[in-house]
Amino acid sequence: MSEQENRQSVERLWQLMEKQDWKSAGALLHDDFTQEWPQSGERIRGRDNAMAINQNYPGFPKQTMGRTLAGGDLVTSEVTLDYGGQVYHGVSVFEFRDGKIVKETDYFAQPFEAPEWRAQWVERTKRT
Repeated sequence: MSEQENRQSVERLWQLMEKQDWKSAGALLHDDFTQEWPQSGERIRGRDNAMAINQNYPGFPKQTMGRTLAGGDLVTSEVTLDYGGQVYHGVSVFEFRDGKIVKETDYFAQPFEAPEWRAQWVERTKRT
């Protein structure tokens, strides 16, 4: 697949996840799909396990897609996840094989107040 097709697959995945259409979302994943959550030290093997976690997730978040970048078989996307007022910013790295997502690595963080000591070197932006 082309970079553009890979990018569109990731955008479609986020849309299907927002709709909680697990069957269609799972169809975008490779048979050998693996998902990594480095912050919690978890690895999810198989599309069925990944979709089961999402399907059973208590308080599934509202998702807002941000920037998505593609290069070859690698796509990164930014997402904001709102768990009923608890907001997390995420970056997901997707790897493709045979036209499907074979690996996804997700990083999540909550917004925090910037420390004053570095104010002289930074530009303040609106926190979301």
